[in-house]
Amino acid sequence: MTTTLTSAVKPRAEDSFAVTFAPLSLEEIYAKSDDPANGAVVVMSGMVRNQTDGKLVIALEYQAYEPMALQIFYQIAANIRLSMSDVNRVAIYHRVGRLQVGEISVLVAVGSPHRSEAFEACQYAIDTLKHNAPIWKKEWYSELDGKLSSSWVSIGACEQSGENC
Repeated sequence: MTTTLTSAVKPRAEDSFAVTFAPLSLEEIYAKSDDPANGAVVVMSGMVRNQTDGKLVIALEYQAYEPMALQIFYQIAANIRLSMSDVNRVAIYHRVGRLQVGEISVLVAVGSPHRSEAFEACQYAIDTLKHNAPIWKKEWYSELDGKLSSSWVSIGACEQSGENC
């Protein structure tokens, strides 16, 4: 499956998408993805980890170009449905702002009658989001001498370079 942004895609009423400063809730996103016809709901939760490449991470700061990010989210859901027509619900939420270690930065959930489709669609959604959405993160590190340092990293650039950002 590939994502091609050809024109403005409108979201389906049963799907849910957001770029938000508010903390993300697993329960809320699960509920938005649930449907009586589902046999599976797969949820992927991305969290702020405490290290990157041996550096002690103390926080991440996310910024996004929200209108375009949402269009990418809508296109991801549309592409999922082109190849997996049984998918009932898609939810994609991403945080922006400063997040501490352990906080959830992204939630992707897919509800479907069958688990294999739900897993495949969820993986496609997070991988495509990381490659295509205009979302950037700034990693904040604590150096050995106690000083703070930081660097901006494009999520897509991480994926394209093969790094595990």
